[in-house]
Amino acid sequence: QVHLAESGGGLVQPGGSLELSCSTTPNIFNIYNMGWYRQVPGGQRELVAEITGGENTRYADSVQGRFIISRDAPKKTVNLRMTSLKPEDTAVYYCFARRSIEATPWWGQGTQVTISA
Repeated sequence: QVHLAESGGGLVQPGGSLELSCSTTPNIFNIYNMGWYRQVPGGQRELVAEITGGENTRYADSVQGRFIISRDAPKKTVNLRMTSLKPEDTAVYYCFARRSIEATPWWGQGTQVTISA
């Protein structure tokens, strides 16, 4: 069992910023890739950002240049800094951890992000 504890999320105006955090246990943080997917009602879950233990990162084209994913080793936490937020960023964001890009992810409980004036 992989435990992922999410925090952050909420309501922000277009153009604003928000940060999500996801903490886990040391054995998971040190070995697994971590990141976020997001999902809108009726839609498929899509990758937002992923970071490896070696801090290699990848992003969805739609968030490239606006979102930054990072690792905080002392806190065993992965952070997603989201800036220049748009209404289309509105979704439930799910933290995940997986051994590799091909592996089935473990999921956090999800946190709502709403971008609205």
